Amino acid sequence: MHTAQKCEVKVRLKKGDEVKVISGKDKNKTGKILRVIRKYDRVVVDGVNVMKRHTKPSLANQDGGIVDKTVGIHISNVMLIDPKSKKPTRVGFKTEGSKKVRFAKDSGTILA
Repeated sequence: MHTAQKCEVKVRLKKGDEVKVISGKDKNKTGKILRVIRKYDRVVVDGVNVMKRHTKPSLANQDGGIVDKTVGIHISNVMLIDPKSKKPTRVGFKTEGSKKVRFAKDSGTILA
């Protein structure tokens, strides 16, 4: 079994963000982030990097068979979609009063 190496990249994306894949086999696909795996700098994006898993029948899964499973993609291979322009953009940080907030670099829109 292949194990991913641990990396140290600043994670600027959060669960629920709309992202576009910029490289790899699923290039140009878009989807929402379902999960962020900070330990390995990966994100699980809905409908992206779907693998087939062969399962035996068990008490939880009576039929068994082939199941589709969404697995992680490296965080460097996705870009946030700007909520205003609907185009991929980079993410920046700035302080608003006493709070640190994320913003889209292209339009300057504050991200939730």
